[in-house]
Amino acid sequence: MTKGTHMSAGARLAFLLALSAAVLVAAVAVATAIGDYNIPVRTVFLTITNHFGLTTADIPRIEASVVWNLRLSRSLVAALCGAGLAICGAILQALLRNALAEPFVLGVSAGASTGAVAVIVLGIGAGTVSLSLGAFVGAFSAFALVALLSNGATSGPNHTILAGVAASQLFNALTAYIVTTSASAQQARSVMFWLLGSFGGVRWPQFQLMVVVLVICLLICIVMARALDAFTFGDEDAAALGIPVARTRLILFGVTALMTATIVSQVGAIGFVGLVVPHAARYVVGPLHMRLLPASAILGAVFMVIADIASRVLVANQTIPIGVVTALVGVPFFAIILYRARPQS
Repeated sequence: MTKGTHMSAGARLAFLLALSAAVLVAAVAVATAIGDYNIPVRTVFLTITNHFGLTTADIPRIEASVVWNLRLSRSLVAALCGAGLAICGAILQALLRNALAEPFVLGVSAGASTGAVAVIVLGIGAGTVSLSLGAFVGAFSAFALVALLSNGATSGPNHTILAGVAASQLFNALTAYIVTTSASAQQARSVMFWLLGSFGGVRWPQFQLMVVVLVICLLICIVMARALDAFTFGDEDAAALGIPVARTRLILFGVTALMTATIVSQVGAIGFVGLVVPHAARYVVGPLHMRLLPASAILGAVFMVIADIASRVLVANQTIPIGVVTALVGVPFFAIILYRARPQS
């Protein structure tokens, strides 16, 4: 029975990954094709295969340049952001034993935003590395504040969510203070749009940074998948299974902070992806993190690319901030989880 169940779960995972990969390729192609003027999907594929020397199709230079230099990098960064945020949500839900945990809800995204905005507006450091470092400091500060506020709480895991709400408000206030007191009018407009999430300015350098960070972090998390399984039963049970609780928790929180900071520093704060996607993946492949983490990554990538497409087609001649689109999906999902988690009378 156990073996059959295991094989069934493995088959479901393989099917999910194959299907999601196919959908992801199609979604990336569509996202690359649409824009101020549409480019045929066939041209998108031929441009990519031409670049790698697989074909020698005659493609107009302007279309090839738009596909490779502008739109493809945007679509791939969107996929990486979705994958990273979904992994962060799966990790935090296991560590905190809370179905509502994810970087946006816990204030981690807000902390990362404050750190990144401080670098942009106040000129602390320069370049992509300084921006990511500032976001990481802000994200880890938010983690520390949430841990401090929820330490020793007896009101259950939801106390951590309340601490996250408080941290979000604090760091959002700090961000607003920095913008209103130190930013120029142009900086204020660009920062406020960026805080809602935007893939508009990302290019290949951002993709290269994110793919290195996210691949390394995903590998670390997969190596620690057994520890994450143990954490879902509580710290005492994890310790009884031989898991070094404090060290493992610190490493996983650090990995989550690094992924969140890298994403926020490049594309802004995008909420609810880490809340919605892990639950959908868990429904399909089950709770074991060796399967849940890759499933969350691929589903998160698909979700974000489709959200990016929606942000550009919902309103004619206008791009909606990506955070607005994800919130339209995430807030109802958040309400459903709250409703299901309510005490039964």
